[in-house]
Amino acid sequence: MSGYNKRQMQASNTTAQNVEKPSHTTTLGRVESIDILRALTMVLMIFVNDLWSLNNIPAWLGHVEYGVDGIGLADVIFPAFLFIVGLSLPLSIDNRRAKGETDWQLIQHVLLRSLALLIMGVFLVNGETINAAATGMSRVVWYTICCACFILIWNAFPRKISKYVVRGIQGSALLVLLILAIVYRGGTDNEISTFEPQWWGILGLIGWAYLVSATITVLAHNRITLIAVVWLFFAALSMISHAGLFPEFLNFIPSPVAGGTLTALTIGGVLTALIFKHFKVSEKHVALTLVLLGFAAVLVLLYAVTRPYWGLAKLGETPAWLFLCSAFTIIAFVIFYWIIDVYQKAHWFTIIKPAGTATLLCYLIPYFAYATMSLPGADLPEWALTGGIGLIKSFLFALLCVGITGLLVRVGIRFKV
Repeated sequence: MSGYNKRQMQASNTTAQNVEKPSHTTTLGRVESIDILRALTMVLMIFVNDLWSLNNIPAWLGHVEYGVDGIGLADVIFPAFLFIVGLSLPLSIDNRRAKGETDWQLIQHVLLRSLALLIMGVFLVNGETINAAATGMSRVVWYTICCACFILIWNAFPRKISKYVVRGIQGSALLVLLILAIVYRGGTDNEISTFEPQWWGILGLIGWAYLVSATITVLAHNRITLIAVVWLFFAALSMISHAGLFPEFLNFIPSPVAGGTLTALTIGGVLTALIFKHFKVSEKHVALTLVLLGFAAVLVLLYAVTRPYWGLAKLGETPAWLFLCSAFTIIAFVIFYWIIDVYQKAHWFTIIKPAGTATLLCYLIPYFAYATMSLPGADLPEWALTGGIGLIKSFLFALLCVGITGLLVRVGIRFKV
């Protein structure tokens, strides 16, 4: 074989090897636009969750009641958060793979993280129906103890602290949660209930969607076609469930998964992230924008087609809600991508940044804040809870929670979930 042919064969083999390399070998690190979009979503989540404390505010800011065809601002926040969970997944998995983690190690991480979210979700949702007299503590006390235990169990303690001390703290917090679950009583005096999952809570719903979506993302190895097929499957499952065609013998599957909608939201984020990654590595900003806006346009079309059949509703988790909120989040992501990654204006959002990097901790802060505000003499005057002044109060409350989160991170409190 001539030297030329040998070199040509070697070059061809090298090219083939490069083509066969899975796309996950290219890592993007943290994407600021995703972090800040997540931060804004968390700020809005705290804001809308505080609207219960206000009077005489626009109805469109809150949740639409069950069975009503329509959505308010509050009905858009949760699906956006689920979508952003998916948006972050391929990038975080790529970064872990770059550090040498295997698929099995990644799956273990997914299982532990999902379990943590499910546990937290169940404890928080039981607090909603707690019977203070029968349990021996108020709802505020229940939430405060639970959230303190969550932080102690899943905090990333500094390495200088002995692992035996850390295990002792975590074990004690777990024991407290176990005792809480045993003594818990909910419902009315005429119909007392014990500790149970109920509807899993917001964190629990995120946990189920994350479990399925993250597992699939790990196993898919960034194969965009496979992820697209999975998204189509769960979108179709959403329609099948609402059409009453879901097989009864599969009813053992948890409803957040069997319903299809929540997982489709998260997988839609994964699909969007893979599209983003494909164009981002070559800095094709315009092409990326056109493709993502095209995807959003398809989602709006699907929303228009499915709404006449099952309506538009968050509480019903309808297909139209899935498609429209996914489109909204994609459009928001494109806008933030141009502002933050292209035009480099991340400093505009410095004040809310902790909500995007310590999101779970930020979500728990309001529970402590409400406990403080329940103390004698902490009540706000009526004028501060009414109309426009009240809305400003709730927005400032959200910013305060973000600020407290930033301070806690600085002193070493950081979830490793």
